[in-house]
Amino acid sequence: MPITAHEIETLLRDAFPEGDIQVQGDDGQHFAASVTDPSFKGKNRVQQQRAVYAALKGKMDGSHGELHALALTTKAPE
Repeated sequence: MPITAHEIETLLRDAFPEGDIQVQGDDGQHFAASVTDPSFKGKNRVQQQRAVYAALKGKMDGSHGELHALALTTKAPE
């Protein structure tokens, strides 16, 4: 069953309650997300993106994942 942008946003908001989160996409497989969160301060981009993927709780895991593609932008607030 395809995942929705709303479901992705909910998972991200649960993991990053102080974050500025935007999710776009409506084809059920390809999405873009932007996450700006204070917890990213001092972390490099790879560490930030790993935190986001962990928040998705396996939705992108392998060929059986509900989420096929996610263009991801992460940063700490200035």
